[in-house]
Amino acid sequence: MTAPRRAPAGEAAHRSRVEPPGAGWLTPLADHWISAALEALAHRPALVRVTQVSLRGSGPREPGASMLVHDTGAAGTIGGGHLEWHATAIARQLMEPAAGAVCIVELNLGPDLGQCCGGRVELWLERLTGRDIPWLNEAARRLRERRAFCIASEFAGGVVRHRLLPESSCAAGLELRRESPDRFTLVERPTLRSPVWIFGAGHVGQMLVRLLSELGLFEITWIDSRPDVLPAELPGGVIARLSAAPAALVADAPPGTRFVVMTHDHALDYEACRRVLLRRDASWLGLIGSASKSARFRSRLLREGIDRESLACLTSPIGVPGITSKVPAAIAIAISAQLLQQAVPARPGAAENTPACSGRCGACAPDREKQGDPDA
Repeated sequence: MTAPRRAPAGEAAHRSRVEPPGAGWLTPLADHWISAALEALAHRPALVRVTQVSLRGSGPREPGASMLVHDTGAAGTIGGGHLEWHATAIARQLMEPAAGAVCIVELNLGPDLGQCCGGRVELWLERLTGRDIPWLNEAARRLRERRAFCIASEFAGGVVRHRLLPESSCAAGLELRRESPDRFTLVERPTLRSPVWIFGAGHVGQMLVRLLSELGLFEITWIDSRPDVLPAELPGGVIARLSAAPAALVADAPPGTRFVVMTHDHALDYEACRRVLLRRDASWLGLIGSASKSARFRSRLLREGIDRESLACLTSPIGVPGITSKVPAAIAIAISAQLLQQAVPARPGAAENTPACSGRCGACAPDREKQGDPDA
C-alpha cells in the first residue's frame, strides 16, 4: 500500500462496517480534521485519515471532504454509501504497521461500487500516529490564530514527511502532485472558518449554535449575560463569553464578522445592532424578530445617526423566506440556511442562491411578519 493504485471493486469491503450495528449515532467531524486527529491520538496509537482529493463527474462529496477511521469507529464522512464502506475497510487495513503509511485509491463510483453518481473519485488515505502530533499541534495553533498556510504531505521511499508552507504554495487549495510513480505530494490549504458572533443563548440561540457547529464552516463566539443559559459543554469551534454588558463585546470581533442578534432584551438587541453598524466592517448583521420590530429599529437607528448605507447591512427579520413556523428549531434552520447561502457559493451551472431576505420586499414581508420573537 505504498504506491498509488486503483482499488478493485469490493476489495475488503466485507470485512468492516463504518459503525458496528447498534453502536449509536454516526459521529460528525464538526471541528477541523486536524483538531479531531489530535484529540483521537491522545487516546489511540493510530488512526487513518481519508480525504477525497479529486472528483470528476458527479460524486456524493466535494474534494477536501475528510473522515478519520480508527480501530472501533469513524468520525466524519466522505459521502456515505458503498464508497465510505469501501474506504473504511481499506483504512482499517492501513492501520497495520506493515501496510505502509499512505495509500491512494482511484474509484469509478458506477462500475466499481455500483453507485448511481457515476463520477470518479481519488482518495488519499494516510496513517497518523503519535509521531505526527508535533506538526499537527503547530497546524492547530495556526488555525486558532487564523493564519493562512498550506500543508505539504510528501511521500517517498515508504515514508511521509509533513511541512507547513506559506499560503502561496497551494494556489489551487488542494492538489495531488505526482513527481514519479513512487513519489507524490498532497498539498492543501486548511480552510479558515468565517467568524460568526451570536448574541443570545435562548431557545433559538441554542438550536442555532448546534446547527452551525455541525457545518464546520464557522468560528462561533456565543455571548450572553445570563450564567444559567450558556451550556457548560460546547461543540467544537464554539467559544462562549459571559458578560454583564454583551453589546460592549462587539468591539472585540474581527473585521468581516457575521453577527446574529437574538437576546432576551429588545434594548440589548438594539444596542448590539447599533454598535455593529457603527463599526462599518461587518460582513452581515441579522436581527431576530417581526417586521414591525425591524421597522422600529431601522427608524430609530436613522434618527440616531446611522446612515442608510450602513443600515443596508442589517437583515431583519432573518432566515430564508417561506418558513413560517415559530418553533425554535425551525427558526434556527432558516437562519442557518441563510448563513450557509453566504458561506458556500453556488456550484458552476447550479441555480444561484436566493439572496438574503431583509423582509422589506413585497413577496415575503407577510410571512416574515409571522416570525415573531420567541426569545423576547
